[in-house]
Amino acid sequence: MRRVIVKIDEARCDGCGECVPSCAEGAIQVVNGKARLLADELCDGLGACLGECPQGAIQVLERDAAAFDEAAVARHLAGASRQGPAHPPARRPLSIVQPSPTSEGGGCPGSRSVDRVPAPVSAAPSGAVQSQLSHWPVQLGLVSPRAPWLAGADLLLAADCVPFAYADFHRDLLAGRRVLVGCPKLDDVQGYVAKLTELFREARPRSLTVARMEVPCCGGITWAAREAARLSGIPLDVAEVNVSVGGERLP
Repeated sequence: MRRVIVKIDEARCDGCGECVPSCAEGAIQVVNGKARLLADELCDGLGACLGECPQGAIQVLERDAAAFDEAAVARHLAGASRQGPAHPPARRPLSIVQPSPTSEGGGCPGSRSVDRVPAPVSAAPSGAVQSQLSHWPVQLGLVSPRAPWLAGADLLLAADCVPFAYADFHRDLLAGRRVLVGCPKLDDVQGYVAKLTELFREARPRSLTVARMEVPCCGGITWAAREAARLSGIPLDVAEVNVSVGGERLP
């Protein structure tokens, strides 16, 4: 069939590997010093890797190619999880903002650690939605693994799009949990693994729920959580909640 898909110019590629972690489907790997598209059916053609190539060796074009296969992606990612990454991530790891002893949040006021008790859901006025957010910050890259409010907590790792798509996010998923937010399509998934591994070892959470969208690329956040749980050595079951692009919680 004819469809949009990634093409890599090996003559321009210098094998830096910047493109590898940006592909949530794991369709690109560095082989013999060059980035390669492992199989057409693993590429969704959305081009998340485009902006990561400093040599401009990647483009998205229309050509004859096998259809994108979600099942093949799932099998591929499962195999990669067992074997470990075929190529170490070349990008800088996800930044870890550690609170200083005095400021509790480094130089940025927006990343200062805040812990509070949300009002019970039942306390919300009729027809209103009561926020169940109990802490700040929430972005995985800004949360310190040693934040005291993480210790022994029930954690919710949510893909960025879930709170927008799922209207009942606060009442159904966030209530009673400490939330971490990220996007495996836009960020470094291997960086997520490293950060979560450290966080699990430090905080030893009681439970972990991953809330993701139904789209294939969002599976990277579940993979990162399960891989980090395995690497941390902490016994931690990872529950997964899927949300449709129409905003429904899937069974």
